[in-house]
Amino acid sequence: MKAFFLLILVAVSAFGAEPIVVGSKKFTESYVLGEIAKMVLEQAGFTVQTRPGMGGTIILWQALSSGRIDLYPEYTGTISEEILKRPASENDMRKALEKFGVGMSDDLGFNNTYALVMRRETASKLGVSTISDLRDHPGLKAGLTHEFLDRQDGWRPLARRYRLTMPNVLGIDHALGYGALAHGEIDLKDAYSTDAKIAENNLVILRDDMHFFPEYKAVYLYRLTLDRRAIAALNEIKIDEAKMTALNAAAEKTKNYAYAASLFFHAPNDHAVERDLPRKLVRWISRHLELTGISLLLSIAIGLPLGIAASRGGAVGQAILAIVGMIQTIPSLALLALLVPVPFLGISATTAIVALFLYGLLPIVRNTASGLQNIPPALRDSAIALGLEPSARLRKIYLPLASRTILAGIKTSAVINIGTATLAALIGAGGLGEPILSGLNLNDNATILEGAIPAALLALLVQGLFDLLDRVLIPRGLRL
Repeated sequence: MKAFFLLILVAVSAFGAEPIVVGSKKFTESYVLGEIAKMVLEQAGFTVQTRPGMGGTIILWQALSSGRIDLYPEYTGTISEEILKRPASENDMRKALEKFGVGMSDDLGFNNTYALVMRRETASKLGVSTISDLRDHPGLKAGLTHEFLDRQDGWRPLARRYRLTMPNVLGIDHALGYGALAHGEIDLKDAYSTDAKIAENNLVILRDDMHFFPEYKAVYLYRLTLDRRAIAALNEIKIDEAKMTALNAAAEKTKNYAYAASLFFHAPNDHAVERDLPRKLVRWISRHLELTGISLLLSIAIGLPLGIAASRGGAVGQAILAIVGMIQTIPSLALLALLVPVPFLGISATTAIVALFLYGLLPIVRNTASGLQNIPPALRDSAIALGLEPSARLRKIYLPLASRTILAGIKTSAVINIGTATLAALIGAGGLGEPILSGLNLNDNATILEGAIPAALLALLVQGLFDLLDRVLIPRGLRL
């Protein structure tokens, strides 16, 4: 009987337990390692959620240290150079990470170091085999990932160490850079030594003859509050460099990270092979509608009063229009990055909602102010002559007269939010940006369209719904 009750207690505890959230960066190997961790933990009896393609190191680290995710794959060189900002042994790393409430798994068994790659025929023609040889060819055009351009172990320190003077350096997405290199649009790019595209595109890795790059042993970083059984399961994962390269190749060939991860277990997982697009679409669209719906309601609730205040002119009105206009000029990626460090936001759907709310303000505020200001003076005088209080004049006469312009602003805000919300996937907030980011990483147009087409259809649907609302909310005389 005791054993029976113990089983019930364990079952109830497992049912009520919070799922383990696994994040990953926006490149193939990190996607695959995230899926491997998910499968290993599920086999150990845990419920797991994934937040794939969340961005670069800083975003994932902030998400982990703030408790938004429970673990993600990382590399020892990145931990020392980008997170701790100093060289450190593995023991020193563990001690330093503990101060943030973070632990580090055993290394997974392979070293995925940074490398510089060129087309083999170009390197052979120019006689370039080492990074030092680049000094003799300053005219080469380099396309480097944005993170590599800014890292402590990235381009600028490397250029100083090797005394490179190459003015033609531009930032480019990791996956798109391979296409640019293959088509001759750039001559040099940064890569990871286990990238499958190196062999696929017949590229050559330039030897790091001055030993600039540290070791990048793959590990998992996890919250110290993670169940010890989960940590033990992660420490059992062992992958050599050849196997990891093969898994990366499988992911890029099949366009399916879960399938590639299943090959780690030496037997393809049929459930992982199945893409189950309808189920994924329901999840992506529902999250997308959640983000845009909540943010739009906030924009309306705050934008309408601000628009009414701005319509009265003066210094206050000008200031309101100037501030909301200035917010609109901030690039969407920059706005997300600026909001992440704000207390109580961080890497979450809340941050995406706040960003979308801010972007949705300008059309509503501006159209509300314009609609009210454009009411003919004769109609204003008539409202006053009726003896109505100012609030009653606004509610019963002015707002109905301006309703057409106000609804046009709300419609514009809604359509803008649907498109901008695809960027929410960069901070793990989900939505239709997930397949778009995944497709960009895989250079797969079909995967990109899985997110782009539903987003475009949603925008058209919202526009149609607002056209119907015009018939309900706008007075019939104004519609005529």
